[in-house]
Amino acid sequence: MKKIMKMILIGMVFLFVLGGCQTQKLDGGVQKKTEDVKEQSTKQEPDANQEEDYFDVSDARQDEVDYSKYQDKKDGSKSTGEENPYVTYSDGADTKEDQYQTESVPEGKPNPVEPDEVEINKEKEYTCYLTISCSVLLDHMDALPQEKQMLVPDDGVIYAKKKVKFYEGESVFDVLKRETQKKRIHMESSFTPKYNSAYVEGINNLYEFDAGRYSGWLYKVNGWYPNYGCSRYLLKDGDVVEWQYTCDGGRDVGRN
Repeated sequence: MKKIMKMILIGMVFLFVLGGCQTQKLDGGVQKKTEDVKEQSTKQEPDANQEEDYFDVSDARQDEVDYSKYQDKKDGSKSTGEENPYVTYSDGADTKEDQYQTESVPEGKPNPVEPDEVEINKEKEYTCYLTISCSVLLDHMDALPQEKQMLVPDDGVIYAKKKVKFYEGESVFDVLKRETQKKRIHMESSFTPKYNSAYVEGINNLYEFDAGRYSGWLYKVNGWYPNYGCSRYLLKDGDVVEWQYTCDGGRDVGRN
């Protein structure tokens, strides 16, 4: 009898030890699986330094042109009536891309200037015309978030065409900033070192990408969409400046 009890006891101990080994093995397997899932999850996270596949409106309307290469053309520049010591006009001869990988300025159009090299002369005052419109959104209201739709005026005009004053040496951006502040119209901008210019992100709380990946603000002067930043476009007397919201990279507002 004692011999039988001894054998049963030995068997129970064996089963206990075996069960512990299996539990340990199972726990190790779960841990490994958890680590594998964690590693997989980490691999699936996007690289923080990787650029998003977005169309930057600044590439559509605010690409910069190197002004320095036009310095030697200043003496032979074309006159537009109002002299400005900082601005030259392209002769259309240079078709190569500049350091910003943008096409040269079309013939007869003003070349960009370096904002930090321009002095504002408040003794010389001129006038230009300014308009801010998002009328294109009237046909794309469904593209806007619900909370943004109320920001679009019934006629799409945020700032009706008005004759405004500016000083010699001021840019398109200077006028936009001053007039939106005067009228208490929201305007947010940032400086873009890549293009050495201010970049307008939003007006009236309507921002780039609000109406899709190709949406944002463009500016036009005398019917032309400059291929450089708004703070590098020096105004001359009588200029007509239009800020327009686009939903299609400018194609829906006449920018080819």
